[in-house]
Amino acid sequence: MGTLRTGALTRRRAGVRAADLEYAVLDMETTGLDPGAGARVVEVAVVRVRGDGKVVEEFNSLVDPRAEVSGQEFHGIGDSDVVGAPTVADLVPHLTRLFSGAVVVSHNLDFEQRFLSSELVPAGLPEGQAGLCTLRALRSQIELERYSLPRASHALSGHWPTGQHTALGDARACAMLLVELIANAPGALRYRGAPPRVLSAPRANGSEPARRKPRTVPLPGGPEAPRSWERPWRSVELDPLLCGGVFGEDERMIAERAAYHGTRSRRRMAAAAAVAGGVAATAAGGMLVRLAGLRNRTG
Repeated sequence: MGTLRTGALTRRRAGVRAADLEYAVLDMETTGLDPGAGARVVEVAVVRVRGDGKVVEEFNSLVDPRAEVSGQEFHGIGDSDVVGAPTVADLVPHLTRLFSGAVVVSHNLDFEQRFLSSELVPAGLPEGQAGLCTLRALRSQIELERYSLPRASHALSGHWPTGQHTALGDARACAMLLVELIANAPGALRYRGAPPRVLSAPRANGSEPARRKPRTVPLPGGPEAPRSWERPWRSVELDPLLCGGVFGEDERMIAERAAYHGTRSRRRMAAAAAVAGGVAATAAGGMLVRLAGLRNRTG
């Protein structure tokens, strides 16, 4: 079993209404892209939000990677910034509480999954929680030129997200995108996948809870309200499993062809069922006529 059991958003009548769930929107800043090559987490943030847009809690902290901090040109975090910061293991009990009972969400969840598996699970984070990738969900539902978090946010709402390349700034932008996706859908979006689990938090290291070291301050006046936007949704949603990776022209064409053929297959099955139902109704009608004639002869 993977760290997360990844589900999907769908417009079909399957699963739980997405607006009725709670989500733990996760973002990490790291020293590199590949934990197998030594990349480590240097900042983590979670925005706990309801499907109706109500923010329940925000959390963020720098992380001491116990290694040299690289990648400053992307995240702006240096060695001196993580002095006195907790380790990933110190934060696991608090992150477990934030994940409990929620769907864990990231924009490109595959990336976060790698670091969850390499650092947080070995430190005690429970496995098997429900997950959702907004990058795959967006590609599945809406046609855009680019799907990165800032570009998608601007294309849909007309606003660039603030705090880019900070864990909390990106988690806030992802949470906003998710809520707007649910609110602006042409019909109720549903979450199809394993239900969220209530998790038991591991025992904290030491006698006192870890002292987090935030980098991003709270928003004055609280989080922004979700925006309304008009965007042509795909007439046929794509399979999210085909919407990962770079999603270039070839990948898009494969996903769209698969969706088209899948729709044609479903339509053929529905037509066949309708024909079969018509034949059955005709046969039943003939039987009723014959029974009525028999009763008239014997009555």
